[in-house]
Formats: sequence, C-alpha cells, structure tokens
Amino acid sequence: MARSKEFEENEVLDKAMKLFWEQGYEKTSMSDLVEHMGIHRRSIYDTFTDKRTLFFKAMERFGNRTDAKLAAGVKQAKTAKEAIHFIFDYMSSTEEGEPPGCMFVNSAVEMACRDEDVDAKAVGAFEKVEHLLVEIITWGQENGEFSSQYGAQELAEYLHNALIGIRVMARTSVPKEKLERISTMSMLLLEK
Repeated sequence: MARSKEFEENEVLDKAMKLFWEQGYEKTSMSDLVEHMGIHRRSIYDTFTDKRTLFFKAMERFGNRTDAKLAAGVKQAKTAKEAIHFIFDYMSSTEEGEPPGCMFVNSAVEMACRDEDVDAKAVGAFEKVEHLLVEIITWGQENGEFSSQYGAQELAEYLHNALIGIRVMARTSVPKEKLERISTMSMLLLEK
C-alpha cells in the first residue's frame, strides 16, 4: 500500500524555487534540497523525478508567480506610465524572505549558453515581459502619454534590456537609489 504524501507539493516547491533562485542549479545539491524542502530524498524523487525536473518545475512556478504579479499590478494601473513604473519597481525590489534578482536571469547567466532547455525557458520568459511592455507602450502611445518617435517593439526591447540589467544589479550591493535612477532614466526615453 502506497504511503500518502505528508507535505503540500506547492509549499515544498516554493522552498526549492527559492533555493535554486538564490544559489543556482549547479551549486544546489540534493542534500541542500532535502534540508531546505524539509522532506526526504525519496519523496523528492517520487514527486519530482530528479533534480533537473524539480529545477524546471521551480522555474515554471517562478514564472507563473511573476506573471500573475505583473498582470495584477498592470491591471491596477490607471495610466501606461503608471504601469511601466510598476514593472520597474517590481523588478528592482526584493520581497521579504526572497532572494534578490530574477530566477530566469540568474539561470540564463548560469546555464543558457550550454543548456538548450534553460535557454528556451529564459527566452520564453523574456519574450512574455517584452510582449507586456509592447502592450503598455502601445497603450501609452495611443493615449498620448508616450512618444511615437520609436516603435513599441523597439522601445520594449530597450526597456527589457534595462530591466534585465536592474535584476542582475539587484543581486549585488548596489544601492536601491541607483536602481531607481536607472529606472527613471530608462523611462525618459518614452516621454514626448
């Protein structure tokens, strides 16, 4: 007779996600995962198959969570400028109890050049953010908030590049004020 799980899968997946996010894939050992997830090694294998599968499930969880937070923040924005500000603020801040930066950016830097699957996940996540930026910039151009000197796609690519830089810098000891200045300067490109 099979034993029932004595843990909530999403709860332990969140713990694995934070560990991979903070340490990266290669530095995170199965022993680290057992300790941080608070479950037995056998339970990890039974539930998630192996470390690599667990890592990809953690990336997916991170992506779904980030997508939901971005969508909610943008939905509450009354203007396109407010929506862009929200995205920059969200990307440059660290919620309590969470590692700084972005799991996709960290994973891309660590592994994308030698792992096609990590590359595909990171590129897919980046494309989602760029698509969201295109929608917001188009909204701002149509209602006269933003300049139409450049196309929405080109502006989104530029802003996304700034956001990736901010997410990398957020992992360092760079002061938050510097990240805010970079955000402000990046947004000036949108103005008329």
